[in-house]
Parts: sequence; structure tokens; C-alpha cells
Amino acid sequence: MSKSQNEEQTNGDTSTHDDELLNGNDRMEWTVAVEHNKERIDKYITESMDNVSRSQVQLWIGDGFVTVNGAKVKANTKLSEGDLVELLIPEPTTVEIIAEDIPLEVVYEDSDLIVINKQRGLVVHPAPGHTSGTLVNALMYHCKDLSGINGELRPGIVHRIDKDTSGLIMAAKNDRAHASLAAQLKEHSVNRRYIALVHGHLSHDQGTIDAPIGRDTNDRKMYTVTERNSKHAVTHFTVTERINDYTLLELKLETGRTHQIRVHMKFIGHPLVGDPTYGRNKGIKMQGQALHAAILGFVHPTTGEYLEFTAPLPQDMEDVLASLRSR
Repeated sequence: MSKSQNEEQTNGDTSTHDDELLNGNDRMEWTVAVEHNKERIDKYITESMDNVSRSQVQLWIGDGFVTVNGAKVKANTKLSEGDLVELLIPEPTTVEIIAEDIPLEVVYEDSDLIVINKQRGLVVHPAPGHTSGTLVNALMYHCKDLSGINGELRPGIVHRIDKDTSGLIMAAKNDRAHASLAAQLKEHSVNRRYIALVHGHLSHDQGTIDAPIGRDTNDRKMYTVTERNSKHAVTHFTVTERINDYTLLELKLETGRTHQIRVHMKFIGHPLVGDPTYGRNKGIKMQGQALHAAILGFVHPTTGEYLEFTAPLPQDMEDVLASLRSR
């Protein structure tokens, strides 16, 4: 990581694709590392994917959607170092997603889209085997009409924020609006700014973290900065306050990788307070990471007008900051 007086920056190799939701007929592949030698194929794939159950993986294996070195296998097949594992995600079967009366804080709504200030703890969309209690269930109750581009498990969902991250997220009510908003995300023209509380004092008031992100080979449910099978990821930060042994930041996403802010802040030695996966088990305790999607700006798909919305910090983050300032 190179440093200058006013900026802190990391550089890494890049790839050109945004992190995307899985759709039917997506193909995934992995090369087995030595530490997974003799591991069962169903366990290996389950731990390599987000929001997929072991029973779902076993069904895919039984239906012939998984191969090892080109050959179909059984769920109890043991892997060897260097094996090529391939999975063809089948088209989803019909799944009934029920509309649920879950409270939502609607920031903006019209006939094309809706912007929600998502509460911490709310999962964005259903996954196989977990089809209730999500933002999608709530949106189906509230809106009645949502775009269908991302399939029946993710109607209206254009982008995601983590379950334990609060803040602004937009959803589309029709396919035309969805396509427009998705294109803006792909072009990195959507203004997404987050507020985060991190451990330690950052030495620079402003900086950029430019470091590729991929799955952690030691724990495939986690992500890390790596040159191997990674995607280009850029996060800009500005220090807004230093409080005791903590720093409050505003962060701007240039790309949108899974867990991007959480991984990048851990990478530079300043993990998010309360982060159960990438944080430190000391100091302040929170139910989830101290990360809030505070600003969301984009061009309206019909009017062409630039819209920008702001959501105040949730009460739990305000309480933590007040406690730190009073010390």
C-alpha cells in the first residue's frame, strides 16, 4: 500500500464485471485448494456460496448440475487438490413468495421505483429454503407491482446491502425502470455514500482503497483482498471525526462488490465496529456492523431528473457515538 501526505491508496489487479446476483443457467467453477483435499463435494459447494443450503446443493448434484473434472458425481464424493468443480445453476422452479406486512420506512415512491431506508437485521431477498421475512416480502405487500428481471426470488431488487447494514436501497416497479437503474449501477454513476465507525485512527483525512476482492480460500463464505479470482474494487473515504480510539468515516463506493467496505476497511487495518465477520471482538458491542447507507443518488429512469436521498443514522449508531463523545 502506497501512501502520500493526503491520501492512502492500495492497488491491485482488476477484472471488469460487477458483482451480480445469480440467475438461472449461471455457471460457477472452483479449483480445489490443498486444504480442501478429501472434503465432500456438497459441503465444499455450500461453503463456497452465499444463501444456499446444503440440501439445495445436494439436489443440484442429484439432478446432474454438478461435475468434477467434467464427470457427474454423488453428494458424498471426496475432492482432491486441483479438481475442477463446476456448477450450472438451473432455472428456478416455481416458488411462492408471500407478501408480508413488515414495516418499511419509505423515503420516496412513484410508479417506477421505491426507495427504502432499510432497518438493520432485514435480509434483502429470499433464498432457497428461506422465503419469508425479507425486504422482498415487505415490498410485495406494500407495492403490489415489482419488476421481474431478477426472477421470482428477487422481484424489484436492483442492488443489495447486507442484512446487518442499515440505510437506503432502491427497488424497481417495472422492467424498464429496472434496466435503467441497473445500467447506472454498472456504469458506476449512482452516488452511494456510507457512514461507518471503524477501529483506530486513520492517519489520512482522505484516501482511496483500490484493491481487488475475491473469496477467501480459507473460508469461502468470507471475502478478502486477493489477486486470485478477484474483481476490481474501489472505495473512497473521508474522515469526519476521530473519537478516542475510533474514526467516523464517510465512504463512497465506486464499485459494488460483496462486503466491499467491510473487506477494504479490514485490509487497511481499520475494521468496522460490530462487524461479526471482519471485525474485532473487543470494545463496542453492536448487533451488526456500524455501517449505514446514508446517501443514494441516481437519474430517474423516466424523467431524467437527478434524485438524491439522505437517511439519518440509526439510533444504535447515534447511541454509540454519543457514548464515545462523552468519555
